[in-house]
Amino acid sequence: MARGGQKSKGDPVDWVTRAADDAVRHAGEGNLVTVASGASPSGPIHLGNLREFITPHFVAEELRRRGVPVRHLHSWDDFDRFRKVPAGVPAEWAEHIGRPLTAVPDPWECHTSWAEHFKAPLQESLRELGVEMEEVSQTEMYTSGAYRDQVLLAVSRRDEIEAVLAKHRTKKVAPAEDASAQEAADLADSVANEDDDTPTGGDAISRFPYRPYCRQCGRDTVTTTAYDDATTTLSYTCSSCGFEGTTDLSTDTDGKLVWKVDWPMRWAYESVNFEPAGRDHMTPGSSYTVGTEIAPSIFDWRAPARVIYAFVGFAGVQKMSSSAGGVPTATDALRILEPPMLRWLYVRRAPTQAFDIDFGPTVVRLYDEWDALGRKAADPEKSDVATLAWHRAAETATAGRLPSPAVPVPFRLLSSVADVTSGAAAQISRIVESSGYPHESVEDLEPRLTKAMQWTAEHVPLEERTTVRESPDTDRLASLSEDEELWLRIFLDRLPAEPDLDEVTAVVYGVPKVARGLGFEDAPTDQVKADQKDFFRLLYNLLVSADRGPRLPTLVLALGPERVRRLLGA
Repeated sequence: MARGGQKSKGDPVDWVTRAADDAVRHAGEGNLVTVASGASPSGPIHLGNLREFITPHFVAEELRRRGVPVRHLHSWDDFDRFRKVPAGVPAEWAEHIGRPLTAVPDPWECHTSWAEHFKAPLQESLRELGVEMEEVSQTEMYTSGAYRDQVLLAVSRRDEIEAVLAKHRTKKVAPAEDASAQEAADLADSVANEDDDTPTGGDAISRFPYRPYCRQCGRDTVTTTAYDDATTTLSYTCSSCGFEGTTDLSTDTDGKLVWKVDWPMRWAYESVNFEPAGRDHMTPGSSYTVGTEIAPSIFDWRAPARVIYAFVGFAGVQKMSSSAGGVPTATDALRILEPPMLRWLYVRRAPTQAFDIDFGPTVVRLYDEWDALGRKAADPEKSDVATLAWHRAAETATAGRLPSPAVPVPFRLLSSVADVTSGAAAQISRIVESSGYPHESVEDLEPRLTKAMQWTAEHVPLEERTTVRESPDTDRLASLSEDEELWLRIFLDRLPAEPDLDEVTAVVYGVPKVARGLGFEDAPTDQVKADQKDFFRLLYNLLVSADRGPRLPTLVLALGPERVRRLLGA
């Protein structure tokens, strides 16, 4: 790809390239392109929801690199209703069911509302990820009267809207589409209003496209009983508190359009040219299919270009649902993954591909893969779709290169040393230096060092952690075989006084060679290979009371010559 300019012939083409082309075609050459996303802050915004934010971000980034005017508009659906009380929240919060998320108090008392409590951590994570977007609160848009004309238009043409909704209500999901029903749970909160269009009665009033929040109790548990087109007065009754009231759609701002009308209205209002959507939006009768008819016929706007994105799972968790609580979020992921790497997980696959994110041992391999791809990406002659994904993940058009370590030490080395040293940064730095990665300060190892320490502390099971012995194992030392005594004598005699990875590695692997009359540089025989396994097990037994552990040269460096000698009975 031509960095910072137009596409060049022969550049690799990926899903981002194609989506950006679609967005430009929708907007028209030379016009501002608006890419959009939206989410309801009804609970933790997990790694599945993150695809909603980051997909249009990559498209916007591609357009910025081409010099195309673009904005990423994100709508917070914080005027949605509070639907249920999740686990861990006091039962008395049930009294707020049916009220806007911005009107529900924060039970943790750290933010101004329920909505803000769940928006804030993701906003911080997105900044760390380099995602820049123009944020819009739907509470502010509706209560400010910004949508007044659109509301009045929708209500005046409610019969046409109802005809579209009624036509799609009769459509059923085919058996082959059942998979999307499973994936629908992933975005249950962002499309929670899908059932707002479900009729509660048999007449047009009960299917009214606008729903007010009750003026007395603040809930949306209302039934429209009458509407006067001349005065724009809507009459309603509330099933929660029994209130009977009215609202004037020309002056009052205490309600919102139902979701299947609200979404296409916003496409037109914001001139949206591209917006991704989960597969659940694309089933027959769902919000997108309905919107493609309502947008042009009512609001004079063509439905935006889009990509459909699939399920993102988490290893060990069957489904991720925001309302369930306890789901992994971007904040959780960024504790152990560098920001470019988390971006890379999403951009390297087409949105239609489902994938899982695993915080277990896979993280070590993921860092290895990322580092290897970075080395490949540094060579322009090796440019391909994979290196294009690396560049999209590693840098943004406005911020440039995202935070990454000045000295990229392998994650497996940092995590192993963090395990053995209990996360002592200065000691880790010393061992890293001795392992062949010179650096001026610990800062040169960040942010990877901190993430390796956090991963080791939070995601390596206790039974797999390394526990260094406090004192020599006198019983095991007293029962050494003749070969074991010889191995230890050679090891202690050859162990360098100053830590050096190459020297320590040569000694660890060379002891059984010397015991068999070979030199350190000689190739190991089958007998030597068998002896090496037994010798390694002996050292692990005596140093960490286990049959295995971190790489022995790393372990020896971490403990230091004095402590190793003491534990080996010298």
